[in-house]
Amino acid sequence: MIPAQNVKRQKLISFLLKKECLIAIYLILAIVAGYKQYHHHSYNNYLIFKYVYWHTTDLQNLYLNYPEYNDSNHYGPVFSVLIAPFALLPDGVGSILWNIANVAVLLWGIYSLPLNLKTRSVIAWICAHETLTALFSFQFNIALTGIILLSFSYLVKRKEIQSAFFIVLGTLVKLYGIVGLAFFFFTKNKLKFILAGLAAFALLFALPMLISSPAFIIQSYSDWYQSLAHKNELNASLTSFQDISLMGMARRITGDVTIPNMPFLLGGVILFGLPYLRIAQFKHTGFRLMLLASTLIFTVIFSSGSESPTYVIAFAGVAIWFSIQKEKKGWIIALFVFAFILTSLSPTDIFPRPVKEFIRLYSLKALPCVLIWFTIVYQMMKEDFESYLIADK
Repeated sequence: MIPAQNVKRQKLISFLLKKECLIAIYLILAIVAGYKQYHHHSYNNYLIFKYVYWHTTDLQNLYLNYPEYNDSNHYGPVFSVLIAPFALLPDGVGSILWNIANVAVLLWGIYSLPLNLKTRSVIAWICAHETLTALFSFQFNIALTGIILLSFSYLVKRKEIQSAFFIVLGTLVKLYGIVGLAFFFFTKNKLKFILAGLAAFALLFALPMLISSPAFIIQSYSDWYQSLAHKNELNASLTSFQDISLMGMARRITGDVTIPNMPFLLGGVILFGLPYLRIAQFKHTGFRLMLLASTLIFTVIFSSGSESPTYVIAFAGVAIWFSIQKEKKGWIIALFVFAFILTSLSPTDIFPRPVKEFIRLYSLKALPCVLIWFTIVYQMMKEDFESYLIADK
């Protein structure tokens, strides 16, 4: 006889891993975070997003500082079309619906992965807290994570048109989306993928012209490039809330703000590219998912623009890496717990203020993700992924 307590526990676990349960949890997180921030007048990011639409329709420079939010926008012109339905609503309603839309895209991405339902739900649970952190800032990075996941899932499912569309969309909104090209070698119909990408680029490049003008949008792309270059220069600081990256750790631990990004980026790209030498492994779902995890983490830890809410992208990679491990050995569990505590929980009140400040000043939120990324590269170079028995239904 199975003890009644064990039966109840199994029923609870089964309930918590239902897709409907995760949808409800994420919906509650989106609503609560949006409501709280709006009523505490802490929704400046949403105002930046909202005015991208209004400035586009008024043909005003999208990348200047404006008094409505005393900050500047760093998203591409096509973002004006994405934010339009929310910008037209009252801020209280629009901001909450914006959060809901972001988590919907993230969950769409998670549940599109070629994994069994239980594993996908575990990934969603692991990402929940980091998602909440991003929701308090109304971050588009939540949806961007979903977009990267969708670009992967559609490609491995041989739906090249959909994959190319999401890669282009992510890229034209926020350059991080271009990392979806890392999955290019997993498609057999490369010509179809390329043509679909070019068509998507032409469509999405021109789309915001419908609410402004061709000349304004072309100028806006030039302005966008200049704003990103300027932002990159400002990110390399010893005290800012950004540069939570491998380079940021190096700069802040040494106290040398002049340490350049390029040596780290070159080394990172070389290490990132090494697993591509194992062509025979490309066909295995485990190898493909490991590359997805590597891509998500790489995008964040090698960006000087990474801030705390950006780590929803990297932590999705951590969740995928941990969930697909063939054997969850002690050191793997320890590394995951280390990441959950230091990366995900460090911004919360669980940590005393002086400790949180110490972690921020030295960009230590990045440390566990850096260690896991090196682990992923090592595993991709060493292991045979044919033995990774990953169910995809």
